[in-house]
Amino acid sequence: MIDKSVNSRPLILHMQKVAGISGSEAHLLSLLPRLRERGWNVQFLMLHENEPGAWDFARELERLGVPVQGLPLGGDVDPLAFMRLAGVLLRRRPRILHTHLVHADVYGQLAGTLTGIPTRFSTKHGFNEFREGRPFALADRAVASLAHVHIAISRGLARYLADTEGFDEESFDIVHYGIAPREELAPFPVESPRLLCVGRLIPIKGHIVLLRAFAMARREVPALELEIAGRGPLEPALRALARELGIADAVRFLGYVNPIQGAIERAAIVVVPSMGEGFGMVALEAMERARPVIAASIGGLSELVSHGETGLLVPPGEAEPFARALVELASDLGRAKRMGDAGRERAMGKFQEHFCTDRTELLYREALGEATAALEAVALPAA
Repeated sequence: MIDKSVNSRPLILHMQKVAGISGSEAHLLSLLPRLRERGWNVQFLMLHENEPGAWDFARELERLGVPVQGLPLGGDVDPLAFMRLAGVLLRRRPRILHTHLVHADVYGQLAGTLTGIPTRFSTKHGFNEFREGRPFALADRAVASLAHVHIAISRGLARYLADTEGFDEESFDIVHYGIAPREELAPFPVESPRLLCVGRLIPIKGHIVLLRAFAMARREVPALELEIAGRGPLEPALRALARELGIADAVRFLGYVNPIQGAIERAAIVVVPSMGEGFGMVALEAMERARPVIAASIGGLSELVSHGETGLLVPPGEAEPFARALVELASDLGRAKRMGDAGRERAMGKFQEHFCTDRTELLYREALGEATAALEAVALPAA
């Protein structure tokens, strides 16, 4: 239960452009209510373009006790929305403005600087193809220079931002996503080598590599099945590729699945073939449900999956190593179960949501202490 008197305390305003509920939104649905439960006056400012998914997110966040204010955008560049945002910040005067993702960084860090918000945080959440262009890198670093505290959701993401955009890797504080444990576990399907892949059907998620690897592996393990959860523009092409590879009878497209835990528990192995992954929430959800993970060794995935203990890591973008890993684990489901059990232990020991909340709270306390000291120094009379 959240004490309503929390609203009288200094405001911490989180801000993000939202179109639906994905990785960063799921993170906020976990983190923000936990912070309010600990007495922080956390509220949310949602940039949106009136997408239905944005309002699904807003309703869920409000149900969890976090006040939400919407601010519509007319497009990626909307000067009127910027002026409205500046007005909101002038009226509400948050002690901390905490932005997430590109739109909020640009609008929020610029408006926050112009309106004199004393402490500004920015969290980077993921890999994106557009980050690799020089003009974007220059602009992103310029906007980032306005934030006082920089957070990345994994060390792998911080390294990627250093390599692609020229950030200082060591300038990022690392705050991993967290997960809430569920007690009851479904039995491990020791007789069925079913795979599950979860994610939007877009190129960076690596489904094409997965289908090619699956076709190779099925020659050695004919009982292999694959379920793919998610929607996206690549679905027609992926269905066509499955037919071309002769595996359409063994591949099932599930569409959008929420909650995902039931699909995870039907699977013996969860696969994450991404070409870029800031953290890898699907891998963590699989580990929490005691399922082993075969994942590309990229971004945050190599921080989650312990190779040979909780799953297998393979080079990103290569079908043959992925196929070998599929055969190795699907041929020994006893080993797969042991890896799943070890993954559950790792998730509970290192990635519960209270660790994420603890780390965020510590960064807020440090920043507010420094900000308070600076303000007091400015207010002292001249000697």
